[in-house]
Amino acid sequence: MNAGAKGARNSLADSEKQLQSFINKFEPKSQALIRALRSALGKRLPTANQLVWDNYNFFVLSFGPTERPSDCIVTIAAAANGVGLSFYRGASLPDPHKILLGSGGQNRFIRIDSQKVLARPEVSALITAAVAQAQTPLAASGKGKLIIRSISAKQRPRRKPAK
Repeated sequence: MNAGAKGARNSLADSEKQLQSFINKFEPKSQALIRALRSALGKRLPTANQLVWDNYNFFVLSFGPTERPSDCIVTIAAAANGVGLSFYRGASLPDPHKILLGSGGQNRFIRIDSQKVLARPEVSALITAAVAQAQTPLAASGKGKLIIRSISAKQRPRRKPAK
């Protein structure tokens, strides 16, 4: 982890610049998708805090009502092989269309190949259900914070190897 990154209280401009540097490690198509998903989720959940981890395996951007990872509602997770949308308590979400992947006791996810996936009614319903079941509700007004939680010094490549 980068010295001072965990829990650091950088200015918004510094945090935003750092976030963009994490996203810039990806292929251009993935960069555009991550930014589009962040924008769409930010508009849908304007009072949510955005928690960021640039870990060994994944770049993670979570939206939640507090600064606690366990309160996160929905998460963008990206690696060299693609981008996903993860639901921290996805195992308990209603999923009549069986679009959630994963078999763990708690987390579920969907793979995202386009921002348009968020507009699909079944995906929108999952986000609505995740917000509704959050243990801590989102604030009714205000604006969430961008918080860089951790940065791993050693990381897997964020781009697929050249063929």
